[in-house]
Amino acid sequence: MNSHCFGVMKIKEITDVIERFAPLALQESYDNAGLIVGRPDDEVHAALLAVDVTEEVLDEAEREGCDLIVAHHPIVFHPLKRFNSSTGVERCVERAIRRGIALYACHTNLDSAPGGMSWRLAQLLGVENARVLEPRPESPGAGFGVVGELPEPRLLEEYLRFVKETLRVGAVRHSAPTGRPVGRVALCTGSGASLMEAARRSGCDLYITADLKYNDFMTPDRDFVAADVGHFESEYCVIDILFDVFRKNLLTFAVRKSRCSRNPIYYLV
Repeated sequence: MNSHCFGVMKIKEITDVIERFAPLALQESYDNAGLIVGRPDDEVHAALLAVDVTEEVLDEAEREGCDLIVAHHPIVFHPLKRFNSSTGVERCVERAIRRGIALYACHTNLDSAPGGMSWRLAQLLGVENARVLEPRPESPGAGFGVVGELPEPRLLEEYLRFVKETLRVGAVRHSAPTGRPVGRVALCTGSGASLMEAARRSGCDLYITADLKYNDFMTPDRDFVAADVGHFESEYCVIDILFDVFRKNLLTFAVRKSRCSRNPIYYLV
């Protein structure tokens, strides 16, 4: 990346653009989206887009001359009581402060924003006519998850293999097949077990999400199949979403996609 071709911007100018697409007001009460390290009036030269802020991503930011990291997951969810490098979170925050690297998170606000995370996943998986799975009554058009249809019904195993290949999933865990082809698909990026009932009400044949527990796979009526494709795999699309936001609105600011955003979960197959 040749930063000489691009301009310097204040962090607030950048975050204002992101928050027009994914307003912070849409984040959940437990979340910590927004500017975590840095000051709104600080000037930055280049942004690195990642799923998580890790020591490897910070290495990459320094190599590439990026002094702003925009990640999906907030590196700090709970107050830090000390800074003595005893945990990965502490080391990353300390290092970002020392090296002058701002950290910004776009999390559940992007999950529920119109055109956000689940919408992009639906596009990747060929789901058409998408609409919000669990709408937010106070925010028209916003909500968690989407539901839509495939252009033509597909056999469950065939479609799940397509999902596995498209998302580069190590293994797809799923509940018992219904014996019906897949026509209507509901999906929610990240931890979507709380939307199981919404998926049922939608009349979907398949619900794609992540972080399902043992009991979540027990669908005794077999009215739909629940499939877990992995948290990281379902949310890797965040990098492309954010890149599009930058490219459409900040043409003179340097931005790059992280090559060091890696799944912390390994699969032995």
